[in-house]
Amino acid sequence: MSDPLDIGKAMQGCAWHCKTFNSTMFPKFPFDVRRSVAQRSVMFSISRSFSSEGKSILSPLPSQARVVICGGGIIGTSVAYHLAKLGWKDVVLLEQGRLGAGTTRLCAGIVSAVKQISIESKMASYSNNLYQQLEQETGIKTGYIRTGSICLAQNHDRFISLKRLVSRLRVIGIDAEVITPRQVAELHPLVNIHDLVGAVHVPGDAVVSPTEVNHALAVAAAQNGVQIHERTSVSHILIEKRHVKGVETDRGTIECDHFVNCAGQWAYELGLAGEEPVSVPVHACEHFYLLSKVLKQPLQPSTPVIMDLDGRIYVRAWLGGVLAGGFEKNPKPIFTEGRNQFEIQGMQEDWDHFEPLLTALLRRMPSLDMCEIQQLVNCPESFTPDMRCIMGETPSVNGYFVLVGMNSSGLSFAGGAGRYLAEWMTYGFPSENVWPLDIKRFGSLQSSRTFLRHRVMEVMPLLYELKVPRWDFQTGRQLRTSPLYDRLDAQGARWMEKHGFERAKYFVPPGKDLLALDQSKTFFKPDWFDIVGAEVKCCKEAVCVVDMSSFTKFELSSSGEQALDLLQRLCANDLDVPVGHIVHTGMLNERGGYENDCSVVRLSKNSFFIISPTDQQVHCWSWMKQHMPNDHELQLEDVTWKYTALNLIGPRAMDVLSELSYVPMTPEHFPSLFCKEMSVGYANGIRVMSMTHTGEPGFMLYIPIEYALHVYNEIMSVGQKYGIRNSGYYALRSLRIEKFFAFWGQDLDSFTTPLECGREFRVKFDKGTEFIGRASLMKQRQEGVTRRFIMFVLEDHDTELDLWPWWGEPIYRNGELVGATSSSAYSYTLERHICLGFVQPPQTGLARPVVFTPDFINNGDFEIDIGGQRFHAKAKLYPFSSLFAQQRRRKNDMELSNFQGKE
Repeated sequence: MSDPLDIGKAMQGCAWHCKTFNSTMFPKFPFDVRRSVAQRSVMFSISRSFSSEGKSILSPLPSQARVVICGGGIIGTSVAYHLAKLGWKDVVLLEQGRLGAGTTRLCAGIVSAVKQISIESKMASYSNNLYQQLEQETGIKTGYIRTGSICLAQNHDRFISLKRLVSRLRVIGIDAEVITPRQVAELHPLVNIHDLVGAVHVPGDAVVSPTEVNHALAVAAAQNGVQIHERTSVSHILIEKRHVKGVETDRGTIECDHFVNCAGQWAYELGLAGEEPVSVPVHACEHFYLLSKVLKQPLQPSTPVIMDLDGRIYVRAWLGGVLAGGFEKNPKPIFTEGRNQFEIQGMQEDWDHFEPLLTALLRRMPSLDMCEIQQLVNCPESFTPDMRCIMGETPSVNGYFVLVGMNSSGLSFAGGAGRYLAEWMTYGFPSENVWPLDIKRFGSLQSSRTFLRHRVMEVMPLLYELKVPRWDFQTGRQLRTSPLYDRLDAQGARWMEKHGFERAKYFVPPGKDLLALDQSKTFFKPDWFDIVGAEVKCCKEAVCVVDMSSFTKFELSSSGEQALDLLQRLCANDLDVPVGHIVHTGMLNERGGYENDCSVVRLSKNSFFIISPTDQQVHCWSWMKQHMPNDHELQLEDVTWKYTALNLIGPRAMDVLSELSYVPMTPEHFPSLFCKEMSVGYANGIRVMSMTHTGEPGFMLYIPIEYALHVYNEIMSVGQKYGIRNSGYYALRSLRIEKFFAFWGQDLDSFTTPLECGREFRVKFDKGTEFIGRASLMKQRQEGVTRRFIMFVLEDHDTELDLWPWWGEPIYRNGELVGATSSSAYSYTLERHICLGFVQPPQTGLARPVVFTPDFINNGDFEIDIGGQRFHAKAKLYPFSSLFAQQRRRKNDMELSNFQGKE
């Protein structure tokens, strides 16, 4: 037992070596939180004192505070640090054990901007800069070393994804470059490059000591007045009238106006500890990494971090040896039954479970075969249902904020996430669009323990999985379905999931290979291309039916004019329209940005029907509730589940409905943007609306759920003579993008104003109501906008051979970066790709912002960067209506010439 293990022996018999492992030969954890009393007394000068015998004595808790933060890991200390920097007083941080004794102590210490989405990369970049300057600010060494990182690609698809990553990082100002396998070998002495296609080098990435960073943040926070109390457990959140009033602990009660749940893997249970339960969908899994002893040729501390994504491993230098871990295909969820141990002790080693990662490590670094293993660390990490962290104010309780679920990137995110949350609490909004991380993207439906357990078993491997555009989660499916689900599934529907709701992507015609389509994954032309093209053609020439039941649906009503008054205050457009009219409008914030993009139907004088995007269900409800007066005669009801929504698109839609309702449906009898309650087949009370969300002719039908199957069957039966077919959301996407329709959550966000995206016609400045955001829009209209939503058509792009644009591609003007795409789709009408995105004139070094003018478009040469290759693009401020007309004339001329040639 006294012989140290080497990796080769561990590979020969993992189970036996677990038993013979001598754990007394080395420290328990790589980043221990133990430090001298002199060091710690700086941090706890406020929260603890010492008796004459030198024993620590817990200081009494304050009876009141402005905010209480629960969790003394690096997330909680970052929030405290940033709140103090923003001038907050009476901030109290509570930790149930010792500061940093949870996941923070076991963190691998890597700070990398290589993340799934741009906002995460921005958070990591800020964290990197923060940790670098903390030592100067506090005098505490944080172990910061700028090592850089190298992401390896073992196949061409992975290399494409890394090239796209480089383009995305450059958009947000993070240095990254594509390198060859030979350059990898020059940067790292241990990497086997024989099977590599290429790699990406991010020189700014770094490593730190997580516990020392946590210590430095806590010291800086304490120096700015934050009170830090260890050994204090929060047992209950006091809530009164949906607002935080205080917290109960095992040492007394603290009254407060704000509470921040930074409890990590305990956040789920803590969310339930209040009169008003708060849903915090996180679940823990075991995470493994090994520590080696010093190598024969010690690895230099500045050696780059290696991320072998195809091998599912990461490797960094550690005390002359290596720290190597990864994300296996078969993770082990833990703590499913509820609260776990207060402080994370060393959990059981499992060499058999770690063996696939060990194999990948030796394949990538064969020279490690004889190195001595010091320890296999097993620590819990908390994961979320969509691989993105959770932050923001909860929708059900005012003043209750959450920052948890770091998906094994807590150290990278902590600085930036703490900053954004502190800004949110201070100003009411953060300085960046954090909607992809907002807790309101989830509902209570994601909080099932069973759902979370199954989903995190998929999420953890996906962190390093190759993800092509439009991939879908496979677990937790069929949670919310339309009454038509089984019928559509039997007709070839291929499904995707949005906010837990199953939605058809497209319909596979009989005879197609369903399995091949399901397994088709590519950055190039997808196998569903012709299928979606046929659906688009049918939408334009005949009639298609799309089940859009997932759309969020609210009813707002009142006894008097309260409902109208509220909507006039919330909406930029004028809602005081005749009964039956439909109004497209935005609900704006004080900055003039979109909090919601919706369609509102006036059902009666004091009753309105509100239709919003699927993932706006929680956010829109919360926004409206936040601004509703306390009036029992004003009622808001979520009726999403009450109605099945069918979108009937195409020129023959009016024929189908006319035959089913015995009512003329021509524009003369049923004008655009109008709603009537009608009978369709045998069913009464169907809300028929003359809009399709695509710009094509047709109708939306909102059907009481019990009539859904009957109405669908009738539509399909009558529609046969008109060439009806089912269609999915991929066709909708193509149609709406070629019509230059922006979509909330993709193109629009809380920082986008109507003036920036060409929707000023939906803003009624003179409607007689001071709607939210009006002052900001008036100022912007006077001063001019500094960025603009633009439509691009790729001109030299080969659909068959070239990489496809999806979203997030850099936009260049005259060789200079000016923006990024937000949506893209193939236009089957133009037979070209269309990209939508925002561009902004360069602002560097200028005293006053440069205002956008049409000349910026008319006098510029634009290119779209797709995976490192640039394609020329024609830019437009308005839809390509003239191009559509030209395309139709060209086709008609060709058909006429062919006909004449045959004669």
